[in-house]
Amino acid sequence: MSPTLHTETLGQGLDLFLVHGWALHGGIWDRLVPDLARDWRVTRVDLPGHGLSRAVPMPATLPALANLVVHAAPQIAVWLGWSLGGLVVLQAALDFPQRVRALILTNSTPRFMTAPDWGCAMAPERLAEFSSELARDHHGTVQRFLALQVQGSEHARVSLRQLSASLSACAEPDAQSLATGLEILRSGDLRAAVSRLARPTLVMTGAHDRLVPPAAGAWLANAIPDARLFGFPKAAHAPFLSHPEEFIVAVRDFLKPLHDTAVPASAHGASRHG
Repeated sequence: MSPTLHTETLGQGLDLFLVHGWALHGGIWDRLVPDLARDWRVTRVDLPGHGLSRAVPMPATLPALANLVVHAAPQIAVWLGWSLGGLVVLQAALDFPQRVRALILTNSTPRFMTAPDWGCAMAPERLAEFSSELARDHHGTVQRFLALQVQGSEHARVSLRQLSASLSACAEPDAQSLATGLEILRSGDLRAAVSRLARPTLVMTGAHDRLVPPAAGAWLANAIPDARLFGFPKAAHAPFLSHPEEFIVAVRDFLKPLHDTAVPASAHGASRHG
């Protein structure tokens, strides 16, 4: 039996499933959930080693991580993933297409590391620095990573306070799971596979993103057959924190046709699991 990841659900109607990024937890979506739950049944998950799933070890590979997350997801849902969560969403949609109604990829990329044929990414040396620093100074490394996420944003200080507050709302992530997550970011590469995706997709980027360059999002939107691109000209890596109203409008505009044509889920209300 697969270990159980912590989830929280609010609202009723069609299912929307939220997957956070490295070092955070499902609380990062606090600003969005009440608004989205007016029309959708919103479930957020804590990834293994993070938040209230801290006791669940992070799987060693991206496919194994996606498989674990699928077991925590609604039977069929729109999946919204941010950063590492976006990579998980892509893998889940490729491996379990029947479980994914549509994709929303926020500051996401099919490959985090640069390669000879892939320049819109983080240099391997930069991630190696994070890995070595993590072993020496767990707390400090996570804090520096949070600061990097908001650099260049129009509301950098406010966003950093929100990220730090979200992180401190739960116990810090498990150090080994963080290290494994970095290895997944280092080795994951879905560029050759994403053209097989056959679901409506919204790709969202921040013009000042220092972790996932907007060119990576533009590449994704071009490579996925039924994808559209939405850019935040004054945002960095976390536009849902720095520009929440614009973010919610963009998500609602994308979801509205799906909401109008799909059959609602029967479950409703609020619940916590895990």
